Amino acid sequence: MSFLSGFAVYFIIWWLTLFTTLPFGVKQQENVQPGNDPGAPAQPMIVRKLIATSIISGVIFCFIYWAVVSGLIDFHNV
Repeated sequence: MSFLSGFAVYFIIWWLTLFTTLPFGVKQQENVQPGNDPGAPAQPMIVRKLIATSIISGVIFCFIYWAVVSGLIDFHNV
């Protein structure tokens, strides 16, 4: 797997993982101020979710990289 294809695979995995981790731990605001969206989270914890996304994506990418390098997944015969 070349560097560019590896980066592309990691990028796609990272975005998919981000969208799956965003809803975890979301609590709505108790006292909604006028002008605020009532569905907006009280504390989005974005930094924590970005770190978790990077770690989970790294683990998934390592598995996919191993599968490609070991020949379990072969892109050359497509």
